[in-house]
Amino acid sequence: MRAIVLFTRDLRVHDQAALRAAADACTEIVPLFVFDEALRRSPARDALLREALADLRARLRVCGGDLVVRTGDPVEETLRLAHETDAKIVYLGVDASAYAQRRRARLADAVDVRLENTITAVVPGELAPADRDHYRIFTPYWRRWRDVPLPVPLDPPARLRIPPGIEPGELDDLPGGGETAARQRLLVWLRDGLHDYAEARNDLARDATSRLSPYLHLGCISAVETITRARAEGAVADEFVRQLCWRDFYLQLLTANPETASHDLHDQGREWVEDEEALAAWAEGRTGYPIVDAAMRQLRSEGWIPNRARLIVASFLTKTLGLHWRHGARVFDEWLLDGDVANNSGNWQWVAGTGVDTRPNRKLNPIAQAKRFDPDGDYVRRYLPESDVPATFR
Repeated sequence: MRAIVLFTRDLRVHDQAALRAAADACTEIVPLFVFDEALRRSPARDALLREALADLRARLRVCGGDLVVRTGDPVEETLRLAHETDAKIVYLGVDASAYAQRRRARLADAVDVRLENTITAVVPGELAPADRDHYRIFTPYWRRWRDVPLPVPLDPPARLRIPPGIEPGELDDLPGGGETAARQRLLVWLRDGLHDYAEARNDLARDATSRLSPYLHLGCISAVETITRARAEGAVADEFVRQLCWRDFYLQLLTANPETASHDLHDQGREWVEDEEALAAWAEGRTGYPIVDAAMRQLRSEGWIPNRARLIVASFLTKTLGLHWRHGARVFDEWLLDGDVANNSGNWQWVAGTGVDTRPNRKLNPIAQAKRFDPDGDYVRRYLPESDVPATFR
């Protein structure tokens, strides 16, 4: 029997449940990734993706397989390849967005689809309160989530066979990225960063976060393995694991409410300001508030900013400038390497007070935040030249 494994946001061979299930059940499999031209990617995110795909292809070849790459509509290309290879089953990871849910439904209308949990630690919908099918408040979700036994991370398939005669498609040879980089980063983080994380994660100048989020977004390393290996270090991992729980929380929230990618979970009837000049100044790091401008310049130069900085700039946009959170989410989606629709929309609504936050009037004062989390100005100076800092803030 032949099957297709459609890779999406699970670009790895370790702990890849769809790949293992297909390899265990089928004599030949076709690992497939489809470049969907309808999905917009920044140049930096596209480069990260291509590195991940090159690494995935190399790892699959070590197992005797290959990665088949196509461009176009993922459903059409998958079904075309299924017809060409006489593949009867498509293995696919469960994902949350409306786009992913439509993709899954379209495939299921035409072929036998086997869903596996490859993206979250706990499957969306597995946990629910008594009065609804999903959680809308984090703390009770966290209390249940942390007690769920996780599966043992899966080893890569020992051996893969791909049907003969398939043209794999071209990929740039980009070494040093993807799963190889993700696993090395996790190793270093567990050794050098985890033990100080709870105390140092909000210290902007220390850059004391894991920076694993882009790799988790693309699935270059699994949430299950990341959590399992962190927990092996003991109670010191609790705060780090709690942050990973937020990822699952927002994914289950989006699964149940796909419209929240662009619409409020709780519409507060707020009147938003429309000011294109203010939005551009915020996006380009020209507000005159050093902590805000430094963070936005880091975002544009590195494709990443720490969570504390994300909270500061999001509060400034929505609470100080009064601009709609969707503008900020769109800018983040354009620049962030870990731009994930569930986390992005969920966090922006949390800050704006239209999502799961039980304190919708929370507002972060950028000056107070700078004094608390960058008291010596080291973070600001790193990303904002001194000549750009107004005298009143020096």
